[in-house]
Amino acid sequence: MQIAKTFSAYISRQFLLWFCAVFAALAAIAFIGDYIELIRRGSARAHATLGLLFELTALKQPHLAEQILPFAILFGTMLVFWRLTRSNELIAARAAGVSAWQFLTPAFLVALLIGIVAVTVFNPIAAATQARYNRLEARVLKEGADSLLLSNSGLWLRQSDQAGDQVIIHARSLASPGFNLQGVTVFLFNDLVELTSRIDARSARLEKGSWVIANGVRWLPDQAAEPFKILRLPTRLTSQKIEEGFAAPDTMSFWDLPGFIALLEQSGFSARRHRLHFDVLLARPFLLCAMVLVAATFSLRMQRRGGATLMIIAGIFAGFLLFFLSSVVYALGLSTRLPVVLAAWTPAGVSLLFGASMLLYVEDG
Repeated sequence: MQIAKTFSAYISRQFLLWFCAVFAALAAIAFIGDYIELIRRGSARAHATLGLLFELTALKQPHLAEQILPFAILFGTMLVFWRLTRSNELIAARAAGVSAWQFLTPAFLVALLIGIVAVTVFNPIAAATQARYNRLEARVLKEGADSLLLSNSGLWLRQSDQAGDQVIIHARSLASPGFNLQGVTVFLFNDLVELTSRIDARSARLEKGSWVIANGVRWLPDQAAEPFKILRLPTRLTSQKIEEGFAAPDTMSFWDLPGFIALLEQSGFSARRHRLHFDVLLARPFLLCAMVLVAATFSLRMQRRGGATLMIIAGIFAGFLLFFLSSVVYALGLSTRLPVVLAAWTPAGVSLLFGASMLLYVEDG
């Protein structure tokens, strides 16, 4: 029993060490590549200094780190078990009666713990930095953009035109079907951010190229109020742009997503993107565990079958196959061709089944 505990602790330390090394290497590569891309994008912007672009890259890194986490687990597991096989440590453990499942268990549990910490602790940090990145990117690289905010106080929209004029729209509620706003207040500003007029109306409806505002009053500086039945306000917004303008799922904390999903559904909007992202986060610890099993199928007996080159090729192929499968299934989930639960859990489920089946075949005949 003491030997088993000591050996499990040793495997856990080795796995954590190699995971950290691979994760740091992948994160460094991602940082350099992203920084170069931002320099290319910011080359035409006079105010996009190298320091500001470096800040943008740093803000994006936590989100990128979440994306490379499964690959760090995959390659880290392959390296640690290949090294232990090459040094004959696993061969000695097998001779002592330790099965592959026994020395995989510590790595499996550590991967599960990493996944839980990544979702519950690291994800809120990554969401906050990604939200800050999106705002800074819109200001530095996109020269401002239309924005939208949904809260318990109602719906807030901001739109701008090529002349620099700004329009802020507030609605107390949204009626279905379509974008029919109720209890509307519209603030119009010029390019100097000076209030030029205000509109209070009972409702507003989004049509192609304009807001149709009904039964309201328009207030102009130093003039009497002007009641109106119908007023058209030009806009470049569409229903699709408005739905896409909600806070992106990756900018919301794991803990905040359930409440925001409920708020979207109560307001009559589709919460499919956010619900899919939430389920993907729930499945992530199990996906990391699956990566341990998949990596073990390529590394436990690699020394007998051709060395490190084959292991690296097999690992890279498995990583790209996982990425392709996840991307395709996620896209199908967004397009409503697959149920949300199936789209979110398929990569983890398929990887677990594949890894367990291969290990059963290789180890237990």
